[in-house]
Amino acid sequence: MKIEVGSAHPLEFATPALVVGCFEDDKDQLYHACDAALGGLLTRLAESREFTGKNGSARLLHTLGKLPAERLLLVGLGKKKDVSAERLRQGAGNAVAALRGARVASFSSALHHAVAFPAAAETAAVGMLLGSYSFEQYKTREKEQRFAFDTVTVLLESGQEAQVERQALERAGIVADGVTLARDLVSHPGNVVTPAYLAQAARDLAERNGLECRVYELEELERMGMNALVGVGKGAANPPRLIVLEYRGGKGRPVALVGKGITFDSGGISIKPGAGMEAMKTDMAGSAAVFGTLEAAARLKLPVNLVGIVPTAENMPDGNAFKPGDILTSFSGTTIEITNTDAEGRLILSDALHFAKERFKPSAMVDLATLTGACVVALGHEASGLMGNDQRLIDALKRAGEETGERVWPLPLWEEYGEVMKSDVADLKNAGSRDGGAISAGWFLKQFVGNTRWAHLDIAGTAWNDKARPYAPKGATGVGVRLLIEFLEAR
Repeated sequence: MKIEVGSAHPLEFATPALVVGCFEDDKDQLYHACDAALGGLLTRLAESREFTGKNGSARLLHTLGKLPAERLLLVGLGKKKDVSAERLRQGAGNAVAALRGARVASFSSALHHAVAFPAAAETAAVGMLLGSYSFEQYKTREKEQRFAFDTVTVLLESGQEAQVERQALERAGIVADGVTLARDLVSHPGNVVTPAYLAQAARDLAERNGLECRVYELEELERMGMNALVGVGKGAANPPRLIVLEYRGGKGRPVALVGKGITFDSGGISIKPGAGMEAMKTDMAGSAAVFGTLEAAARLKLPVNLVGIVPTAENMPDGNAFKPGDILTSFSGTTIEITNTDAEGRLILSDALHFAKERFKPSAMVDLATLTGACVVALGHEASGLMGNDQRLIDALKRAGEETGERVWPLPLWEEYGEVMKSDVADLKNAGSRDGGAISAGWFLKQFVGNTRWAHLDIAGTAWNDKARPYAPKGATGVGVRLLIEFLEAR
């Protein structure tokens, strides 16, 4: 969906549909003007409790020629005292859901007029753009009946501030494109998105944005001693790779973003149950978030240096696959006893984190991974797990999560959690007790970052929606992109 900007008064703008925000306990000037133009219809709807402005509600009305807009979409925002950026984003998502149901492809929005906080137009635009997303590339039937949004015209007041708003709306479109890239990558099936596919996607991303891209192939990884990454990918027909993307937009040491790129996770020899295994195509959502962030950062020309590092492999069982009981010598030299081949994400990340630390000496390092089912048990699907070795970095990511609605929740990394990861025959083992499993996995990663400021985001519960949410449809969420852009801008 494209964003256009209009400067007309909402009640003077001809459009297939006009989106207006409404509160339960307060009616603004635009609401009253719409009500008067429609002969008191909105008042009657409120009196009959057909539409009250309750949060999450929406009501589409035909204006029957009484307004230049053919339809009026009322979007409930709840009580005025409870309004927030996230509620506005959700309202915007609810608006496009209602318009999708009515097959209205182009519309105008005055939703942001209802609130008085900065960047309201941008916030609403992000919600509409993300809410309009759909992934139907593999559906071949009834193509002529398929619906797609065309254009949203955001109605701004004329004046000096309008130019600032226009720039903010351009930013919203760029960030939404980054999220869309991440969502698309996660949505493709595992027979399409392989390590080779991710490598080519990185090259394409680099070419269109002027980034540097380096892909380390299997033979190079073996010579370098990246035995944890190579070990995980040994059982697959598609060999593993290490992808490195560099964006130079500022001065000083870069921020390193490391994304887990398991393009399909069968569990390996410790194979997963068959039920639900198809969802394991999403095990590369961390890498998708890194790609989406670099896409947005480059187009926004953020004044920072970034390096994106993606270790990618398929975790498959065959005669060459790594086995429980094997001992791998990681890139750092640390030896790891394999007790469960389904704890493979931490293995490929261990090599990537050490590589990032040694090669780029980053000022900060953030990894994203669909790492543990234990994190889903702990936090459900409402927040990503957050761990790290630097409180300032943890606090900055938590603030970015609150600002963007991609919430994170800190978990401790006390040394006691590492007791279960100590091996009798090697330096570490890759899996311990189920108790505190998300934390012990984070503790494992911590062993490979040295003194680098580092944070780990476990997105296992937030990378995929089993049901639609206001501005995130059922399926891939693209989580991490908006959070990291907000975090980087705040730096």
